[in-house]
Amino acid sequence: MKIIDSITTQAAGIAAIRKQIHANPELCFAEVQTADLVAEKLKEWGIPIHRGMGTTGVVGIVKNGTSERAIGLRADMDALPMQEFNTFAHASKNAGKMHACGHDGHTAMLLAAAQHFAKHRNFDGTVYLIFQPAEEGGGGAREMIKDGLFEKFSMEAVYGMHNWPGMSVGKFAVSSGPVMASSNEFKIVIHGKGGHAALPHDGVDPIQAACQMVQAFQTIISRNKKPIDAGVISVTMIHAGEATNVIPDSVEIQGTVRTFTTELIDLIERRMREIAEHTSAAFGATCDFEFDRNYPPTINSAPEAEFAAKIMRDIVGDVNVLKQEPTMGAEDFSYMLQAKPGAYCFIANGEGDHRAIGHGGGPCMLHNPSYDFNDDLIPLGATFWVRLVEDSLKVGGKGLAA
Repeated sequence: MKIIDSITTQAAGIAAIRKQIHANPELCFAEVQTADLVAEKLKEWGIPIHRGMGTTGVVGIVKNGTSERAIGLRADMDALPMQEFNTFAHASKNAGKMHACGHDGHTAMLLAAAQHFAKHRNFDGTVYLIFQPAEEGGGGAREMIKDGLFEKFSMEAVYGMHNWPGMSVGKFAVSSGPVMASSNEFKIVIHGKGGHAALPHDGVDPIQAACQMVQAFQTIISRNKKPIDAGVISVTMIHAGEATNVIPDSVEIQGTVRTFTTELIDLIERRMREIAEHTSAAFGATCDFEFDRNYPPTINSAPEAEFAAKIMRDIVGDVNVLKQEPTMGAEDFSYMLQAKPGAYCFIANGEGDHRAIGHGGGPCMLHNPSYDFNDDLIPLGATFWVRLVEDSLKVGGKGLAA
């Protein structure tokens, strides 16, 4: 494993910063202390910054040489609205808030790379260090783009990286094409005619319509889409009624839809609306149908994914670089990949053996209250960022971005 020595030397200091961020988690668009800490460190290392994009975003600007070429590296900063079960020294101090997805570690890895770039700039061009707010449901990437991220900071490509529990430390994964799904939500309110449960013939029972509707939605997956196209419709909430002897006036159905293509989203939304409206009508009811598209699919461009894989292989060897199996999870880095070529990569976080005494006892999985980022990843992840920049912006213009 070819980790840069100077990064390893500074890893303990960066790990301390990571634990500070973990202990003080902040939710989407409220990452004030985190953004202040990031900005303070970048300025301490002599790196110019720009603040305010996406409300609390921070962009570090590292230039060297005379080339106009540039790439971007992105890390997310926000935490989740959940209670941490861990009780070790750096556990969350903010009730109901936790870094359970490793964004504290993502920020730390990019800061470690920034610290290296402050003294060692073996590249010709510019690297933009993008510290992004509000990945967890807020669409911070979209908001930074709306605020002019790519207009103000022109770059040929942009890269992101996420830790991945359950995969042995020392491994990476990346692949071209779809790697994470779109995230969409639906809400349907079926309006019937409430009445006495002993006299159902006098009313219109929205529960019967809801049961039929939920079952019918799955025929979209089994009969309307192509079998080779991946798609999920999950009804996760059904709310109706308050008493055993009362047929309710209405039923509310909510859930999520995940796909890897916008074409399939279009199909599913259209068919769900048709089924909802016609099923309601068949039972003598009516419905209100809402379908909200949150994050689009995360789709890696082939040249950038292959380039990232090459850098990974140079660091950890061929056997430790895996093809990333697409996941139905969603990620707002997708907005950046809609605007620019790039790749979203994964770095192994291990099985959880790294956790300090006092962890919650549960599995070290993403969005679990017993999760903690593995600080052993900091020098490895930072080395990847540095080598990616050095090879992409090679002196002489022979990198991918040339």
